[in-house]
Amino acid sequence: MNGLMMQQPLLISSQLEFAARFHQSVEIVTRTVEGPIVRTTWSGLAKRVRQLANALSASGIKRGDVVATLAWNTQRHLELYFAVSGLGAVLHTINPRLPPDQLTYIANDAGDVMLCFDTTFLPLAKHLASVQTPIKHFVALTDDAHLPKDFQGLRSYESLLVGQPETFTWPSFDENTASSLCYTSGTVGLPKGVLYSHRSTVLHSYAICMVDALAISGQDVTLPVVPMFHVNAWGVPYAAAMVGSKLVLPGPALDGVSLLDLITTEHVTSALGVPTVWLGLLAAAKTKQVKMSMLQKVTIGGSACPPSMITAFQEEHGARVLHAWGMTELSPLGTANVLLPKHASLSKEERLQVQLKQGRPIFGIDLRLVDDDGKVVPHDGKTSGHLEAKGGWVASAYFKSDDHSHHDGEWFATGDIATIDGDGYMQITDRSKDVIKSGGEWISSIDVEHAAMMHPAIAQAAAVGVPHPRWVERPLLVVVKHKDKEVSKEDLRAFLETKLVKWWLPDAIEFVDALPIGPTGKVLKRQLREKFKDYALP
Repeated sequence: MNGLMMQQPLLISSQLEFAARFHQSVEIVTRTVEGPIVRTTWSGLAKRVRQLANALSASGIKRGDVVATLAWNTQRHLELYFAVSGLGAVLHTINPRLPPDQLTYIANDAGDVMLCFDTTFLPLAKHLASVQTPIKHFVALTDDAHLPKDFQGLRSYESLLVGQPETFTWPSFDENTASSLCYTSGTVGLPKGVLYSHRSTVLHSYAICMVDALAISGQDVTLPVVPMFHVNAWGVPYAAAMVGSKLVLPGPALDGVSLLDLITTEHVTSALGVPTVWLGLLAAAKTKQVKMSMLQKVTIGGSACPPSMITAFQEEHGARVLHAWGMTELSPLGTANVLLPKHASLSKEERLQVQLKQGRPIFGIDLRLVDDDGKVVPHDGKTSGHLEAKGGWVASAYFKSDDHSHHDGEWFATGDIATIDGDGYMQITDRSKDVIKSGGEWISSIDVEHAAMMHPAIAQAAAVGVPHPRWVERPLLVVVKHKDKEVSKEDLRAFLETKLVKWWLPDAIEFVDALPIGPTGKVLKRQLREKFKDYALP
């Protein structure tokens, strides 16, 4: 016997229209590429989205077409999020930090027919116009006054909207219709496409609004610093529409001073981004002696969060840190670290050790650990294994790919090595390709890095395995010092001796001016391993 419930497809257009009807006066604030701060509301945004949908239709964009963007977190990019997918077309957010050859590859692989770009990315747009791709339309996300003049056939975004009706009847279609397309960063091999559906996007939106997830709420002023060209800004734009959160969009100005200005002037309560961004923010706040007292919650993901960062936000600014984990293939959220009632009785240091974990699965995601032979290992908080996931917003396959190496039946192999404890808290101990294998045992490069960054003189750290004649590999620690602080190799090693078991201690330490950072803000350990492949250990 079936239930007697209405059947209504889960569509992204419904999120926008809900925001326009029930949160119509809530603000969306943007620091524009041109410089000034502009403001609209969810109601005003919806009118422009409908105009854009009419304009795209008039330009020949139809269901199933792929529209690419090279854009920052701005109002215009947000409008594209809803208009393109709402039509039944596919929004392809391109990461501008990828090298030109990979940009060319993914534009062809995706089958992009239109490219909408911020003027800061004009050289990349010109590159794509100069090579063979299916792109027929180029649109600069600006007005005619700021339109680049040396680009044949280029149109301004604002000119597309002129004269278009503010009404549009959104089509209804199967909720499993593709909605957006994101590519992995391509740090190993070519980027792989992950094709999201309306259903997976809306389900993910529900999930990240939960109190035990990212807790996105209509009570919040939300600042997504994580780029809208990276995994749909962790799904925040969709969720914000669903709950009517005020959005503050930082545009291209992601330096610490600019972010601090937005947080203080717009009274941001919730901010989301990767650790490298927060380093700059904390430094700016310290230099200007500003306490971000309005900031209630900082979500940190993308890479492991240093202990000192959690401490700084919580003790210096009174903001709760939410450590989270996910992947492009998971839309992206998989876990969120929200403390349980029993943790209230722990000491500050004991709670910090819990917060350093990536957190517990949110409803809709299941996780397990397997050994090298595929056998499930216990969730005891000690036994490491290869992390696998499944769920309603986990990729079942890569776009246009025969590579099924990450999929074993219904489980997706994340490529991470992790532990899971009895309460479900998962902790990434390494990427499978980054784990240091010494004498048949695994050393967690992340734990070595965390220990190093506990030292007040260390800003960034990366541990990689280098060849050893007896142990196969041993850890080399590569570190960046804070500009105003000094520490010797000997003193740092003595400090690490108080934090790590003896056989995990790095055999050598090297100071560098900067670590190689990839398109998504992660340290490129592959480059470090290549650089130090012939390193002579003492």
